[in-house]
Amino acid sequence: MSRHRALRAKVKRGIAKWPVLIVVLVVLLGLSWLALSWAGGVLDKRSQALAENCSEGDSVLRISVTPSVAEAVRDVAHAYSATRPVVYDHCIAIEVTSADSSAVLEGLTTAWDEQKLGKRPHAWLPDSTLWANRLSALNAKLVGSAPKSVGTSPVLLAAPEAAAPVLKDFRWSDLPEVTDWTKYGQSWGRFSVAMPDPAANTASALAIQAALAGGKGPVTAESLGSDAAKAALSKLAATVPPEVPPTTRDALRRLGDSATVNAAGFSATPVSEVDLFKHNTGKEAPSKPLVGVLPTGPAPMADFPYVALGGSEVGEAEVRAAQAFRDFMTDPPQQAILARGGLRVESTQDRPSPSPGVSWSPVTENLVAADATTTQQISSAWASADRGGQVVTVLTDVSTSMKPRLDKVKAALLGQVDRSVSGSFGLWEFARDLDGSKPHKQLVATGPVSEKREALRRSIDALKTADGSQLYSALAACYETAHDGFVAGRVNRVVVITDGTSDGGIDLAALKAQLHGTDLPVSFIAIGGEVDKAALTDIAQTTGGSVSVVENVDGVEAALGQVLSTKA
Repeated sequence: MSRHRALRAKVKRGIAKWPVLIVVLVVLLGLSWLALSWAGGVLDKRSQALAENCSEGDSVLRISVTPSVAEAVRDVAHAYSATRPVVYDHCIAIEVTSADSSAVLEGLTTAWDEQKLGKRPHAWLPDSTLWANRLSALNAKLVGSAPKSVGTSPVLLAAPEAAAPVLKDFRWSDLPEVTDWTKYGQSWGRFSVAMPDPAANTASALAIQAALAGGKGPVTAESLGSDAAKAALSKLAATVPPEVPPTTRDALRRLGDSATVNAAGFSATPVSEVDLFKHNTGKEAPSKPLVGVLPTGPAPMADFPYVALGGSEVGEAEVRAAQAFRDFMTDPPQQAILARGGLRVESTQDRPSPSPGVSWSPVTENLVAADATTTQQISSAWASADRGGQVVTVLTDVSTSMKPRLDKVKAALLGQVDRSVSGSFGLWEFARDLDGSKPHKQLVATGPVSEKREALRRSIDALKTADGSQLYSALAACYETAHDGFVAGRVNRVVVITDGTSDGGIDLAALKAQLHGTDLPVSFIAIGGEVDKAALTDIAQTTGGSVSVVENVDGVEAALGQVLSTKA
């Protein structure tokens, strides 16, 4: 018995290992869960992106769209988002904002106003390639890829209901010729078409182009410089009513508020079909819809180009996303969405219904549009004809660096002088010691172009290069003379063509001290990469002018047309 007790005494009792392991495992799991929960708020978005193969996270593609089709483009964007698009390992979201094309152009080429326009876009959908041309003329690097049309809309003549049937045989070539309703057997008095500034209103620009084409088109630089074209522009400018609304939208509103023909102060106004559809069906629709008349003959078309933008603000992911969304928009299902919004597309003949005032008449022939450079020249030719024309003083760089570029500059200046219908024009040159010790010389005093044309031609032909380029001193003298000769009631401006920096004379601060505000804007056409863009922009903004950056001299002609087509 004692032995048995002794044996039992040697046995050691302990705690089993498996319960301890379980406790440790539970604690570790709890700690892991707490750690994952803590990190979850940070990693959740990233994890979702990884699950969708979006290892780089989310990216927003911002698109600025002309108001008439913004709603339809938003519908397309919703359809695109439903496909859960991934571009360059980014999950893509589309943000569509609505903005007038003139405001977008100004913002892209000067200072972008986020409060007014939202964040700067990566793509742009204006109502016409006219805007893409203008952007390219001001800064070609901002156009990331060739514009691609996503739909079209013919330009109509919007008129009160009573007047529309009378205009059934109207042609765009009638615009300069018809001045009285008696031509159509009516006693409504003067026939006039409101032409809101074509530099800011697409329908006006296309209507003027159609009036000058005299048929299928296109208008060319040569035809624009003809006596017939200048006579047509003079007549057309003379028929414009005294008070023209600033925008097509304003012109439509005034027409819609008028009880009788001509009560608005004018008889009709050009408008794109989709804009008229939106006007007649929108929140501010008139009690009686305006009626759209499709003039007989070739129709000018607003082509609604999608423009992928370039520049330092656009990353590679946004570039590729912009291109992917452009391709998506041109697929038949999305084209049908745009058609329901009022655009014409090739893949369907469906039209919005109801559509008061818009009959969607078939277009049998399109006007062949002028090329990009001629388009700018048409606008500047109109500016030279409208209300007496502008008062323009050109200061051109003739320093040594301009030698390989001077012939193209001469051609651009000669073309502008030849195409100018009226207004005033003057010419200065600058380099070092051009006029005694002065770094500038007035070649032709600013005066009526009809009187100065031959002198201008001779002086332009005689331009030759010299050393140095004291830009600021030359501009101060030219500006002061232009200011002294200011013509009230007209657009007065100084245009500087240069490819370099100021290398002597007064400095920038001294020049700015001599400028007199924004009544006399100074605009620059800067050629190549050697200019001091920051300094030129400073001067332009001080005076209300602009800076056009062209990579090579071939862009000077379009840039000059763009500068001279604006009213500021």
